[in-house]
Amino acid sequence: MVDLSALIDTVQKNCSIADARHARDMTMCTFLLEMREYYRWEMEIPYGARLPKEELGNWLSARESEWDAIEEEDFTPLPLNEAAIDPFEVDDINRMLIPHGLVYSSGLGHFRKPHFVLAELKHAEVRDGVQVLVAGCEYARDLIAPPAAMRDGAIFLRMDAVRRLLWNKYEEWQWKEKDTALGRAFAHYDFERGIERGLDRMTEAESEVMILHEIGETRAESLLGEDWASMLGQLDSRHAELLARAVRDHLADSMVTLPTLLERNAIGSLHFYFANLSGLRRALCPNLTQGYEAWLGHRDNNRLAAIVSKAALHWQAAAQQLMAIYHRDPALGNARLNALASGDHASLKL
Repeated sequence: MVDLSALIDTVQKNCSIADARHARDMTMCTFLLEMREYYRWEMEIPYGARLPKEELGNWLSARESEWDAIEEEDFTPLPLNEAAIDPFEVDDINRMLIPHGLVYSSGLGHFRKPHFVLAELKHAEVRDGVQVLVAGCEYARDLIAPPAAMRDGAIFLRMDAVRRLLWNKYEEWQWKEKDTALGRAFAHYDFERGIERGLDRMTEAESEVMILHEIGETRAESLLGEDWASMLGQLDSRHAELLARAVRDHLADSMVTLPTLLERNAIGSLHFYFANLSGLRRALCPNLTQGYEAWLGHRDNNRLAAIVSKAALHWQAAAQQLMAIYHRDPALGNARLNALASGDHASLKL
């Protein structure tokens, strides 16, 4: 039998240690926004409800004091057998938890920040030869909640995190121009006639897109080989890592995500995909975004699919270019990729 209470406490303690070490690396604005939503999750406050300012401020101060006290502590093994299990042994942990309707994930995310989550298992399936574990209600989590990730060869999808992400996008959009890719996505899911129903439909659809993206990442990394994984694991420049991840994301999407959405004529998901192309990812693909703008007029999926097909070859070559630059002289690789990310990336653009 699993002592759920003790397990939740242990996973949450590890989440707090990870946050203590990394949460304050964010910009102040991002940190405060993430903390607001973390408070909403922890206190089980409904979407859209006003957060109590004084209580939130007190909670924030108490959480930062807790972090100061535990920052140097080691992660705690999970109490699942007499010896306990290392919190990064995901396969062993899930073999014990899945029969009880639970699922666990841990691993390193962006900039090597550890992530931990313990949740209800909604269902498990195999897609394209890859196990997909779909999590529902979350019992323990850290500050940042990646909606989907590849963990130890399995795709881990967090439905609660997807729904929260979409709600935050919708809330933010209320204050912005309505006729945008994001507005078209919300219109497709008919948010105006019923937010909850629209959110349900969009969560289901965008969860599928996230699975497609992770399948695409699996194919991309298989295509690029061990040199890619070696490079990504050794990058210590944030800009260089962002550039490498952006190129890999584009390769994954041009091989799997976008071709599938176009084949299925998934209009709402196409709008939402282009709404979320921002920052470096958007700067790298002006031809693709122009293709989307043209598609709005002619709605010819085949013409957009032709651009996507060419993009797959382009991003594979771009990824190989990054590997060649890095592995030619790893001592200078971070600096060279950092320079590309900081503005001199014309050779990588689609």
